[in-house]
Amino acid sequence: MKIALIAHDKKKDEIIELAKQYKDMLANYEFYATGTMATLIMGETALPIHRMKSGPLGGDQQIGAMLANGELGLIIFLRDPLTAQPHEPDVSALLRLCDVQKIPLATNASSVTIMLESLKNALIQCSPLKLSRRLFDGVENPKV
Repeated sequence: MKIALIAHDKKKDEIIELAKQYKDMLANYEFYATGTMATLIMGETALPIHRMKSGPLGGDQQIGAMLANGELGLIIFLRDPLTAQPHEPDVSALLRLCDVQKIPLATNASSVTIMLESLKNALIQCSPLKLSRRLFDGVENPKV
């Protein structure tokens, strides 16, 4: 399964801590992240990550294109709801695409933890490929 990792500036530390906490489990998946986020997580975890552009410079749109093409199975996007973002229309479009494509979306540390714990527990029971199919059984998401 391909997972996108995105975080606003004030949330980067949170997503890095989650990545470090779940590093062994996350090694079973393929990751895409916006600019600085990819560099920071790779530096802290050594997980391989496909680096997109910075969010405001088109990275959110690159991930949105992957979403629209059915190429992603989960989006982890730690947003800062208390700070205005210059690329807010891109952020809104990304969230809308998750709804349209029926892709699971975690936007805060609690929802990320629930999703990652579910993946972790399911990995104990089966392979990552079978897991992806089992988690999304009955969901119209053709390319996870």
